Amino acid sequence: MPAMSQTHTAQLGPYTVGGDRPLVLIAGPCVIESADHALSLAERISTIARQVGLPYVFKASYDKANRSSINSFRGPGLADGLPILARVREKVGVPVLSDIHEPAQAAPAGEVLDCLQIPAFLCRQTDLLVAAAATGRCVNVKKGQFLAPDKMRLVAEKVRESGNANVMLTDRGTFFGYERLINDFTGLAVMRGFAPVVFDATHSVQYPGGAGVVTGGQRGHIPLLVRAAVAVGIDALFLEVHDDPDHARSDAATVWPLDRLQPLLETVQRIREAL
Repeated sequence: MPAMSQTHTAQLGPYTVGGDRPLVLIAGPCVIESADHALSLAERISTIARQVGLPYVFKASYDKANRSSINSFRGPGLADGLPILARVREKVGVPVLSDIHEPAQAAPAGEVLDCLQIPAFLCRQTDLLVAAAATGRCVNVKKGQFLAPDKMRLVAEKVRESGNANVMLTDRGTFFGYERLINDFTGLAVMRGFAPVVFDATHSVQYPGGAGVVTGGQRGHIPLLVRAAVAVGIDALFLEVHDDPDHARSDAATVWPLDRLQPLLETVQRIREAL
């Protein structure tokens, strides 16, 4: 399938994503570890994004429902997690994004979130997509590792045909089971024909289950993938960021260090300017 030009936009809080708009940064910890930690990271990442000149959306999961082990930390849950995200939104003044896993979570999440994210494993779940669309909030759907990029057209159509034009598609790698993921950069161009495209660099370097009872990965490859994706053409960049990566309570092998975030984003901006 030939590469497609980007024609769609989506409204995410105060930001228009897509078209010739500035690249949007979606960043934060993999999971909410505490209210104070979420607020601190949001404030610090927001400051860096402002200095670099990128619109910023805070990301954190209130529940990691697909951890490798039943004993892994999942987060505070819906009832306790949404108030933390609401506080971040109010105190830091940035839009917030988190995952939903069941249709019943959509309505309460939509009261707080600017963007509801659909996990990759659930990207074809029609009831979940319809419920997310019904909130009127932006819906970010992660492409399943088992799907070809062109199949995401039908996913975007499910959201739009449910009455919500604000849909984005995220690539986070293809294939799994052999403890690594592969990015198809031509797929970014294909999916851009269906909706604004987000590139998830941190999940793309995961080795699912590669550390035994937890997911492993190669953090060192993140800058390479970021540079390639920005050069190909994306509308938003998704990074999980932590101030103490080795002690992060989820995805410790692949979260990007906060103290190395600004140089990475400055490189991103230079590539965008060159294009």
